[in-house]
Amino acid sequence: MDDMVFFDTLREGLWLAVMISLPILVVALITGLTVGLFQALTSIQEMTLTFVPKLAAILAVFWVSMSFMTESLVSFFTHTIIPLIIGA
Repeated sequence: MDDMVFFDTLREGLWLAVMISLPILVVALITGLTVGLFQALTSIQEMTLTFVPKLAAILAVFWVSMSFMTESLVSFFTHTIIPLIIGA
């Protein structure tokens, strides 16, 4: 395998990982900022108040974007990784 092919495949894989994790990370960021703002405005300093809504939002987005994640990974493996393995 040529070095250029290896690094190009690695770059594609890392970009795919970023694109797959982006919806979950964005929702976690927005939920954390919203809950933090709510806590600052109301002076409520409950530890579970930050954890439970963020976990619920992450699970909801994961459930909704599961098909996108699966299709992206399957496409990457069938079009990029498997042809490299079989040498096509």
